[in-house]
Amino acid sequence: MLDLLIEVLKTTVLVTGLVVIMMMLIESVNVENSGRIFGRLKNNGFAQVLISALLGVLPGCMGGFAVVSMYTHRLLGFGALLAMMVATAGDEAFLMLAMFPDKAALLLGVLFVIAVIAGLVANRFAKSPIPTRLEDSFEIHEEDSSHDHSGHSEGFRPSVRLQRIILLTGIVLYLVALLLGFLEEGDHAESTSGFNFLSEEWMYWLFGILSLIVIIALIFSSDHFVSEHLWEHIVCRHLPNIVAWTGGMLLGVGILFHFIDLNAWIGENTFLMILLAILVGLVPQSGPHMVFVTLFAGGVIPFPVLLANSLVQDGHASLPLLADSKRSFVMAKLVKVAIALAVSSLFLLFS
Repeated sequence: MLDLLIEVLKTTVLVTGLVVIMMMLIESVNVENSGRIFGRLKNNGFAQVLISALLGVLPGCMGGFAVVSMYTHRLLGFGALLAMMVATAGDEAFLMLAMFPDKAALLLGVLFVIAVIAGLVANRFAKSPIPTRLEDSFEIHEEDSSHDHSGHSEGFRPSVRLQRIILLTGIVLYLVALLLGFLEEGDHAESTSGFNFLSEEWMYWLFGILSLIVIIALIFSSDHFVSEHLWEHIVCRHLPNIVAWTGGMLLGVGILFHFIDLNAWIGENTFLMILLAILVGLVPQSGPHMVFVTLFAGGVIPFPVLLANSLVQDGHASLPLLADSKRSFVMAKLVKVAIALAVSSLFLLFS
């Protein structure tokens, strides 16, 4: 059990670091001027679907937030909204790219293709717009206004200089541990838990290079970017959830392997796992879906199960939609469930 705890701790630090590095890179090239861009796309259904699918497939929820905002203000149609919601995998995309980058790229590519097809088909049938609360009151929302920082302003908040130092120190320590092999799995990992968390050694060097890029960006970034985007958004908002869910899922799966032959059970009940993945995918939040990412990374569940969950779930991206158009949310989710059942069953049949 001690060996399992050590492996879970090492893997949690490794995966969390990779995810945070990717989030910082994505944050630095975030979506800008979306209002003007989508304003030009208002009467071009194909371009709407294509751009929305591209924004949806980007790791994280910012692209999804932009699409939902444009949809609720009548700059995008239902097909574009559906394309985004099919394509997006929320924050779980970061985790997938960290744990199995090759297969994650394949999954995101499949999601993008399905999203474009679904969006174009939806445009042919959704002739009349679905009512939303914000129909004719479009206003471009700055990125900073999409996050509520009030929760961090009341207590102790480090100065921007201290925030920069903490971030730099953390990334440098992580980079050293990564390149010196301190976070690699021990030889006993597979024999004690039966669960191989990470296997692509080459990505340690890849993310070492990415870490260097983030360090350079941190040194030369503005105080606003460091404080609002990196510290408040990633460290304060996302980091605790990533650590809790990643560590919890890894520990839970590791313990299960000591008592249950999950490979045999899932092999006999794969379709039930697909149904469970779809059911969990209905939750409009990042976190619960990480269990399927973790199980797939360990070779426990087949690709169709992860695909089914990814098709139905959309991270936090659809949360604003619940406030502005519950009907659109329900309709999109129902369509996604139908797509997930059909596509995952086909993959399961021919795999």
